[in-house]
Amino acid sequence: MYDLIIIGAGPAGLTAAIYAGRSRLKTLILEKAVTGGRILMSEVIENFPGFPQGITTTELIKRMEEQVSSLDIKIGLEEVSGLDPKLKTIKTAANEYKAKAIIIATGARPRKLGVPGEDKLTGRGVSYCATCDGPLYKGKNVFVVGGGNAVAEEALYLARFAGRVNIVHRRNELRASAILQERLEENKKIQFILNSVITQIVGGTRLESVKVKEVNSSQEQLMPADGLFIYIGYEPETEFIKDTLKLDDGGFIITDQELATCEEGIFACGDCRRKSLYQVITACADGAIGADSAYKFIASKGK
Repeated sequence: MYDLIIIGAGPAGLTAAIYAGRSRLKTLILEKAVTGGRILMSEVIENFPGFPQGITTTELIKRMEEQVSSLDIKIGLEEVSGLDPKLKTIKTAANEYKAKAIIIATGARPRKLGVPGEDKLTGRGVSYCATCDGPLYKGKNVFVVGGGNAVAEEALYLARFAGRVNIVHRRNELRASAILQERLEENKKIQFILNSVITQIVGGTRLESVKVKEVNSSQEQLMPADGLFIYIGYEPETEFIKDTLKLDDGGFIITDQELATCEEGIFACGDCRRKSLYQVITACADGAIGADSAYKFIASKGK
């Protein structure tokens, strides 16, 4: 029996563990892959408070992991396959665990284009976060894929650093709001490649070019590229609880202000829940709130 089990060892889960450990909760973290999660897709984070020169994502996660370890909290590498919110039990392929409270911090994965070269060059010119990596492309030629408001905002943000920003969209017009489109058109650094899709991402150790196909004519051309930012949405890692907790239409967990879910004693934090900004700093904030809420819940039940 644990006081608290945290599912996921990204920034949200690790922060939750730090706060739980300092509250002297007997805590276990379960992580299906590697400690750190989606943050490791970027090499460097430059907007995390306290590091004016930036810090590599591996170093930041290493420091968080050291804090967790210093509190005698174990990270078990097991994928959770099921959760019973009433009994507070968690199932993996090999074990079953029970806790007084559970925090889900499984994160979200960016939707991928699914084209050759994407996986190989992720973190080497291919990115899913302009806010994270945009400042690394000062004066460079970058591409942004997508057509919604988020893409427009990312392109405008990237234009503060890049020499040229190319927006690639499969339709003949963007879905972004009129005011955002006006801002895009006013920015001389931004150009549109409409009715087009990227069919291949090319490079050796880093991104070198992208192959762009015009959807009407099917003509392809290879275009030099220093950076490629893919923003076609996120997919939350919530499949294992789709029939257990209340999710929105996108599969994100719905929580209240204290990060409580629809089930008593079950909390969610980080990118797996619906919110307005998906950043490391907001994931950490969620982790702190989630752990505090879990502690108060356990205390109210007479720990």
